[in-house]
Amino acid sequence: MGTPEFAVPSLQSLVESNSNVVAVITVPDKPAGRGQKQTASPVKLYAEARGIPVLQPEKLKNPEFLEALRSYKADLQVVVAFRMLPEVVWSMPPKGTFNLHSSLLPQYRGAAPINWAIINGEKETGVTTFFIEQDIDTGKIIYQDREPIHPQDDAGSLYGRLMEKGAKLVVRTVQAIAAGNYPQEPQEEPAEIRSAPKIFRETCEIDWHKPAEEIHNFIRGLSPYPAAWTTINSLSCKIFKSNVVDFPESDMPGQFRTDGKSYLYFLTGNGWLSIEVLQLEGKKRMEIGDFLRGNRL
Repeated sequence: MGTPEFAVPSLQSLVESNSNVVAVITVPDKPAGRGQKQTASPVKLYAEARGIPVLQPEKLKNPEFLEALRSYKADLQVVVAFRMLPEVVWSMPPKGTFNLHSSLLPQYRGAAPINWAIINGEKETGVTTFFIEQDIDTGKIIYQDREPIHPQDDAGSLYGRLMEKGAKLVVRTVQAIAAGNYPQEPQEEPAEIRSAPKIFRETCEIDWHKPAEEIHNFIRGLSPYPAAWTTINSLSCKIFKSNVVDFPESDMPGQFRTDGKSYLYFLTGNGWLSIEVLQLEGKKRMEIGDFLRGNRL
């Protein structure tokens, strides 16, 4: 069960490891692009290319869908970047249903763990497989694999590494469950739990009163999507890449300085942030030098 690009390597790895994938469940086709053409999910496209049956329920409690799902008599269900399952679905197979989550649970439960780990300045994250239970992201842990977060990482680069690492962990988990030899560790609740709630546009607006390093992490944690944003001369502007810099002048947080050719600095709550890559609303993404040559600030 999965939808986006993140789920495809896990499905591909299961197929290539000779697991018997009897069906794939994904979202219904949706209109996308300028022409609003009906578009299949990446998981559906891969499944159809391999001749795997695909189910696309609007509602997961639909009796016809549940009947079709039961007809495949799956021993195990694997969930990667899908949606919340009702108990009637996750409790169906005799060996249970497990999920791949892109954090080291119990930290960063929720919809956007990759983004929030970077936003919060973490130095390490990882992937976890766990059995689905009633409460979201709280089930017994099967395996975890750690991954460092490098200073130059943004959400896109970390996403790519966790996608591949997660695929390997999914195969390892399926093979262990098939062999009947796998751990089930209850999630311990540490003193501080950091969550990973869904990100909305208002979440992404930059607060220039915060420290420079915190804003820098915020920008890279939202890059390339959905992207941190601010306004420049009343125009909405997405910012994809930044650096903390020393600059002698002082001003009000949110004010900017530029030479009109090579740099654009914003004052934060405790120093300056250099903007390296940005995109004005309705324009293309640009390096700062190219942007300044075409936009007088």
